[in-house]
Amino acid sequence: MNDFSLTIKEKEKVILVGVFGPDLSREQAQEHLDELERLTDTAGGIAVKKILQNRTNPDREFYVGKGKIEEISLMITLFGVDSIIFDDDLTPSQARNIQRITNAKIIDRSGLILDIFASRAKTSSAKTQVELAQLNYILPRLTRAWTHLSRQKGGIGTKGPGETQIETDRRLIGQRIAVLKEKLKKLDLQRLVQRKGRADIVRVAIVGYTNAGKSSLLNQLTTDNLLAEDRLFATLDSTVRRHLIGNKTILLSDTVGFIRKLPHGLIESFKSTLDEIRESDILLHVVDVSSPTLEDYIKVVRKTLEEIEADEKPTILVFNKTDLLKEPIRLAELKMNYPNAVFISAQQQIGFDVLEKAILVHMESEYETVTLRIPQKAYKIAAFVHQAGTVLHTKYVDDSVLIKVNLKKSDILSAERELSDLETETRTAFEQY
Repeated sequence: MNDFSLTIKEKEKVILVGVFGPDLSREQAQEHLDELERLTDTAGGIAVKKILQNRTNPDREFYVGKGKIEEISLMITLFGVDSIIFDDDLTPSQARNIQRITNAKIIDRSGLILDIFASRAKTSSAKTQVELAQLNYILPRLTRAWTHLSRQKGGIGTKGPGETQIETDRRLIGQRIAVLKEKLKKLDLQRLVQRKGRADIVRVAIVGYTNAGKSSLLNQLTTDNLLAEDRLFATLDSTVRRHLIGNKTILLSDTVGFIRKLPHGLIESFKSTLDEIRESDILLHVVDVSSPTLEDYIKVVRKTLEEIEADEKPTILVFNKTDLLKEPIRLAELKMNYPNAVFISAQQQIGFDVLEKAILVHMESEYETVTLRIPQKAYKIAAFVHQAGTVLHTKYVDDSVLIKVNLKKSDILSAERELSDLETETRTAFEQY
């Protein structure tokens, strides 16, 4: 994977570039550039200059125009800069044009995020997902500079007549992508088996903008020791832990943080990780209450949830880091604007009782008490009902058993579907007889 990474060297000096215009104010663009600076710091670089340009539309050839690029080229010599990082994604031709004038390493927002993911990936699953996203990102951006790929598997019978180096590289990358996709399919099956094994327990996924305090919340609730640091994307893999609320056990999962302009290829590659969110029963949407742009962060998370088809999940809005909020008026304003939200401090363990009560209320709304009539021969369905729910009463009638049970609504539908299929099979067998 390292052959394809766009790694920024430690303490590499960079210039950050962004644009604003009719659809984005200067203040908003400045906030985006500040976030890009934090991403750069996470990747190990130092921003020595931040440049914003007012444009109706980005320039098709040079993003900020040829004149501005020539100006940036002079700054590169002045500040001893190695790289230019752009706050938007560049087209392959834009990147080539800018590199030709500046002779610097050109990185766009997606490339930077992918680089951070590559450095943060620890498990086999995360490494595979990141490498796949990187290769899909690199494929349309191949130039003659990528001749190092020829070191990989090749030899007699692998090249067509007159094949250029770039065509060879494309083919090698295509082969590697196919291998990674097959590997991810196997990992997906493993995760599916794991999730089925805990299907009878309410699953609560912690989601939110990166660095909102999701890992800290899981640590404090479960007395775990996950990595939780003040850096973007500290967590890439989903981590699942059991947690007891009253006499009910839930499964809490920490998930990868969201961010604006998250590369689509990364969302696709991290499908198996994001399935933890899609298949959860309840979402805890954690928000950094001390952030001046928290409303924007909420919108980004909701948009991403919509992209992965998880926006219909029952969700509890959790404003975290209340201990950092120094303005009581701001807190009162947020409580008025978000009356159903919960306000906590994960670090100080403030508000956990209110949060757990809110989770219980949502859990109860997900459960229903029903009476199921189950034929005695359908012992597997009866066993499932006993395992998945709380049985309140049992009564045997003829060749069936009546079970009054408090069960998750989704499990009720599953049991009723199984019973309906069994009834259809029985009727069909009787008619054939």
